[in-house]
Amino acid sequence: MRRFRQAVQRFFLLAIFIAASLAATGCTEVPLEQGAAPAKPSVKSATFEDTYNANDTWLIQWYLCGTDLESRSGAASADFQELLNVKLPANVKVLIQTGGAEQWHNNVVPSNAVERYLYDSSGLQRLATLPDADMGNVDTLADFVRYGEENYKADHRIFIFWDHGGGSAVGVCYDERTGNFLSLNDLRNAFTSVYTAAPDNPPFELIGFDACLMATYDTVNALDGIARYVTASEEVEPGIGWNYTGWVGDFVNNTAMGGAKLGQTICDTYLDACRRYNVQDTATLSVIDLAKLPMLRHSYEAFGLEALRAAHKNPRQFFSHFGRGAAQAENYGGNTRRTGYTNMVDIVDLAKTNKAIVPGTADGLIKAVDDAVVYKVSGGYRNRGGGLSGFYSYSGDEGSLAKYINLESAPASLKLLYYYLIYGQIPADVVPLLEGDTLVSPAPEPPAEPQQLFDISQLEDLPVQLDANNNAFVQLTPEQMELLSSVHCQLAYIDVEGDVILYLGSDADINADWDAGIFTDNFRAVWPMLDGHPVYVEIVEENDGYNLYSIPIKLNGVECNLQVAYVYKDEKYYILGARHGLESNGMSSRELIQLREGDEITTLHYGMSISGDDSELTQVEVDTFTIGDAPQIKDENIGDGNYAYGFEFVTPTGESALSSLVLFTVANGEITTEVDVQ
Repeated sequence: MRRFRQAVQRFFLLAIFIAASLAATGCTEVPLEQGAAPAKPSVKSATFEDTYNANDTWLIQWYLCGTDLESRSGAASADFQELLNVKLPANVKVLIQTGGAEQWHNNVVPSNAVERYLYDSSGLQRLATLPDADMGNVDTLADFVRYGEENYKADHRIFIFWDHGGGSAVGVCYDERTGNFLSLNDLRNAFTSVYTAAPDNPPFELIGFDACLMATYDTVNALDGIARYVTASEEVEPGIGWNYTGWVGDFVNNTAMGGAKLGQTICDTYLDACRRYNVQDTATLSVIDLAKLPMLRHSYEAFGLEALRAAHKNPRQFFSHFGRGAAQAENYGGNTRRTGYTNMVDIVDLAKTNKAIVPGTADGLIKAVDDAVVYKVSGGYRNRGGGLSGFYSYSGDEGSLAKYINLESAPASLKLLYYYLIYGQIPADVVPLLEGDTLVSPAPEPPAEPQQLFDISQLEDLPVQLDANNNAFVQLTPEQMELLSSVHCQLAYIDVEGDVILYLGSDADINADWDAGIFTDNFRAVWPMLDGHPVYVEIVEENDGYNLYSIPIKLNGVECNLQVAYVYKDEKYYILGARHGLESNGMSSRELIQLREGDEITTLHYGMSISGDDSELTQVEVDTFTIGDAPQIKDENIGDGNYAYGFEFVTPTGESALSSLVLFTVANGEITTEVDVQ
């Protein structure tokens, strides 16, 4: 945005002398329109038979780390109460450990201690009040695992994690008092300190994550030999989380079910609850059979090895195409500069979008994921994925890569692939290993002198031309195209009389010919507006059926990001809800807040003065208004005035450059186009 500001300032100080009309008019309000999003949830069809004797005994261990989800809104207490709504039979016990929150919103759980409770056919009883402990510490988890094993014998065991999740590189269970969380290495170390990993006879029938972003290959691989099945979500979960009255109630009515059927029950009751609260559009939940791990592991490692070999032959060409596939693939948690980066992508969708450049292993990986994910549910805007995600470095951040490389459960080939992407080189001792069938390599240290694969500076201020129809376009050479994973457009409104530049955001609304390297503007003097008020938009995901956008707003005075889908066939936007961005520690917000009649909205933009020496764009509040019962986002006429437009070129590691700018002057519905001649 800084480069865009500087270019706008330079260009439009000149434009003052050539622009015919400098005043802008307001936008026209349009009638509100009520309508549910057309995208429908999908369910992977499956039928699972009962596995065990109905009289077998079960122990469910629930690691209930309340964190800010509890202290802010009582979400943990709400799920605790859902559990207590179920009458348990004598053969099912629930062992609960609470902690991790500054404040609990009930009159049972204290905030200054770790508590253990038993819920069984006799009701709820407090077992112990322990000295306060860090729920984000591996020893605290290990102690709870050990307590369950030593004190409660059972034919079958279930373990549930409840809290925030941040995907492979971050982990799960954030203790808001200490700032610590459990990494995937911590999970394996805690369980293996108590149990011997046994793939043929694991100690837990199912391990579940009522947390965001934890349905990852690395999570599942970390639990190899510990559980038969894993149930988790690829995407951010809504604040309601799992439906404990639903799934525990169904389970106790049929305790003969095995882990696959139990996981199916958890998924179905979860999606039903999401529908009731109208937060189903981006919901995901998967059931993964760990007996399928050997083939999944082999397929994923082979995919990474083939990709690494191809990258070694021509790194810029490979990573630019691989990055385009990642940009089009279903990814989770936001992955934008404003919302933050989880760096999680659906493995199946990544393989599909990159099948042309990883042809030998893509189909095998797709099949291996499909075999391992025995059941899944997904909302209409998350239904392209296979149910299991993996790491992809959307951010190009060395810190996130370091955490991923440190994971014992992450494939060596994928670690090295992203190491190559970010550092521009493969460790010398790895190169001779590329011709083997498998790649076993220690975690590499950062190189002393990283190389730059993508020198995007050569595209800074790339000249923009006008075609015969007076459309602005840029022409890139094949060498320049090898630098890019995506091309967006950026737009700003210029009010010379008011001495203001107002940045409106970025979009993928460009006529793109990737084969020819020609990108042409599609400016139509319209922009997304919320009930007639212009909004700042940032594109999150672009694919064949729809785009996802993030729009910063204040909702009743609290800053958050409105999640919006644009469906091509309908030519219409659908509001999915509002969510807070990622925390600095990488944990995601679980609240997907639905807009309601009477809510106060303040639109947030970025602005600066034209004549001043502002060093940064500043977030500014523009319009404050109250919505009705059917708020709507719609492309509307932006009004007469001057608009600066630039093509943004983005590399696979997240760096970007901006073309020279285009000045669109809109007057009485007519558009005049001027290019920046330097």
